[in-house]
Amino acid sequence: MFKEMRRKEKQLSKEQSIEILKKCQYGVLSVVGENGYAYGVPLSYVYVDNKIYFHSALTGYKLDCIRYNNKVSFCVVGETNVLPDKFDTEYESVIVFGKAEEVTGDENYFAHIELLKKYSGDYMEEGKKYLEKAGKHTRIFKIDIDYMTGKLGR
Repeated sequence: MFKEMRRKEKQLSKEQSIEILKKCQYGVLSVVGENGYAYGVPLSYVYVDNKIYFHSALTGYKLDCIRYNNKVSFCVVGETNVLPDKFDTEYESVIVFGKAEEVTGDENYFAHIELLKKYSGDYMEEGKKYLEKAGKHTRIFKIDIDYMTGKLGR
């Protein structure tokens, strides 16, 4: 169903890929809209238990696309090092494929807390108060990861 990496010698283990997903701050969610065009949108996220969680506004094109086709990919690029004299770049990246769906109830709250821990860990109490007010204006989605590849490139 998914193509394997062509350059296997650059492929990272699942554990290495997960570490990159955990440490990166932002990724690009790619979806397909009704017009057939791909749409990539950068967003903040958190990786937990083979899932990517991200928050969203209540409406928007990204959500329209997910409603149209919930099969998505998500890509992060970790550390990079440009090698100008070699006309090359060292980098680490991970691409995941899965299905995006909205989460509600306890899982929604759990994901909000995990996002708070990642991005505002020193401000958890303030963050929880913020969620009480702003949480009703956001939605949480998860990507259940069906396939993942990590690469150490050069």
